[in-house]
Amino acid sequence: MLSNFDRSFELLLKSEGGYSANKNDPGGTTNLGVTQSVWSNWVGHIASDKEMRNLIPPMVKPLYKKKYWDACNCDSLPIGIDYLVFDFAINAGVGRSCKTLQSSLNVTSDGSIGSQTLNAIVNKPKIALIKDFSDAKEAFYRSLPTFNVFGQGWLNRIDFAKSAALSMVE
Repeated sequence: MLSNFDRSFELLLKSEGGYSANKNDPGGTTNLGVTQSVWSNWVGHIASDKEMRNLIPPMVKPLYKKKYWDACNCDSLPIGIDYLVFDFAINAGVGRSCKTLQSSLNVTSDGSIGSQTLNAIVNKPKIALIKDFSDAKEAFYRSLPTFNVFGQGWLNRIDFAKSAALSMVE
């Protein structure tokens, strides 16, 4: 497939926003969607608050490509579906995103997008898959204990991602 990473990255930044240190967020300090622990792991040292505040898109883009896009095998997914899987991986984890895609396709949910998942994608209409994936994301978010704090933002993100994905496949 033709890589949709650059476009997906730009859309992701619209959902993630800037610096945040919300005490209710289990991810902790975050900037551009990158948590302090993820960034620290990426750069090989404990990132300071100042370092987190100073993150800019060109700095985090390689992390997103390797740790989320590539980890989800997004270059093998149809355009639109790749963005949905990528976006959810950043917000909920690579394994959960891959398993959500697989459950939306009614295949074994092992968290690794391989031939079984890719074959199933060919046989499911893309619009139906986008709807099923988005519905599964909503069910996941509603199950979280922090839904009352972050729920409206997550629902808005689902709507944004779903609309963007649909525009890519139509």
